[in-house]
Amino acid sequence: MSITFRNYTSKPLHTPDYEKVREFLIRINSDKFHELRMPWGAWEWNVTHQNLDRTNLDKIGLWEDSAEIVALAMYESVLGEGFLIAAPGYESLKPELVKYAKENLRNDEGKLKILICDGDYDFARIARDNSFRPTQEKDNNAVLDIDKMPHYSLPEGFSFASMAEGWNYEQYNRVMRRSFRGDENPEYNEEIAATRKLMLSSPMIIPELVVAVVAPSGNYASHCGMWYKPGEFYCYVEPVATDPNYRKLGLGKAVVLEAISRCAKLGAKQAMVGSSQQFYYNIGFNPVKTMTYWELT
Repeated sequence: MSITFRNYTSKPLHTPDYEKVREFLIRINSDKFHELRMPWGAWEWNVTHQNLDRTNLDKIGLWEDSAEIVALAMYESVLGEGFLIAAPGYESLKPELVKYAKENLRNDEGKLKILICDGDYDFARIARDNSFRPTQEKDNNAVLDIDKMPHYSLPEGFSFASMAEGWNYEQYNRVMRRSFRGDENPEYNEEIAATRKLMLSSPMIIPELVVAVVAPSGNYASHCGMWYKPGEFYCYVEPVATDPNYRKLGLGKAVVLEAISRCAKLGAKQAMVGSSQQFYYNIGFNPVKTMTYWELT
């Protein structure tokens, strides 16, 4: 075992380093869930997301064994929130991960919080020895067994559409803005269009799995992004959005389960989502590992 360290490239988007991180995240979850907070689908979504700070990418730390990534210290959107991941068999790198995060992943105010799975006492002890303390802030994940997926249907006049059939980026922007920001009449221009297209530019996207519910008016009423690599046992749900005007109609349930059913046809056995919302529990997801944010004091 010959471990070397280096920094991630400063270049954004789909670089060789981006691909190596993705393959690392695929590999560590290849037979069971080892890393739930940052599965490869979350990485893909993050790389093209409009909120990602691309000026500090080279502060992401990579540990490699024979040129293969075995550990990772990264932020999600901005500095100040660290995700520290060691592959099975490389747990001895955890002290280095914590030390690196403490020295390199703080925000401009010197603040940093890292996420540790509840029950990982070794990681917790290392964090505490480095002046981190647990907080009340949690992160949760849930998993659905696809063979136990409930029935779903759409109200009359509503239909499914996917990226494979021609994607309306203005409608995509509309449902996202109305769902997450509550915008009554979301702005749409060339700059926003470019941003939305970038967010769906991952080479790992399977167009048939990016699904919307189309209302009789033609508006996208609900949307589900889905990440799946044929041959893997799980798919990853990210993001889900429903226009407030169309809630309580079962559209969110239908679009999520439709996207999951499409993954099942390609081989998926489970679906995973990074959430503890009652909505997901109600449609068949079960809570799994809980994680706690530890804050640098």
